[in-house]
Amino acid sequence: MDLQFHHHDAGEDARAAAMVVLHAEARMAMPFGELVLPAPKPRFPKKPTPPANPNGPLVGAIAVFTGILGMTRDEAANLAARAGMDVKAGVTKQTTHLIVGDQDLSLLAGHSKSSKHRKAEAMRDAGHPIRILGESEFKDILSGAGVL
Repeated sequence: MDLQFHHHDAGEDARAAAMVVLHAEARMAMPFGELVLPAPKPRFPKKPTPPANPNGPLVGAIAVFTGILGMTRDEAANLAARAGMDVKAGVTKQTTHLIVGDQDLSLLAGHSKSSKHRKAEAMRDAGHPIRILGESEFKDILSGAGVL
């Protein structure tokens, strides 16, 4: 695309910007609204979470994991389920435990805590009885429950 215009002239700058958009729409065969949408995050098939042990000592608890754990998410979910906990993907009003592993700061969009962690803190601050614990505390609970 050969774009000729006078720089630092408001009208010319606007015309050039419009020309770039029109060129992009034609080249990509997409309307401007679709060109500026963020790229969709890849969706991977979710593995079903293991069913909670109906006789486990933590029956009724709902656990959510965030961050990098010292074990795989599958291992953590299996341990929680053996203890009777239901494992969910996101924090909701039903969540009773958020287990926090190390955070990869490059994935947190400038935050020091994950969105799950921030949501759980806000819910707790509003009076929701949710426990936010680290992986070692989670393991201690499981150990005390006879699961580890």
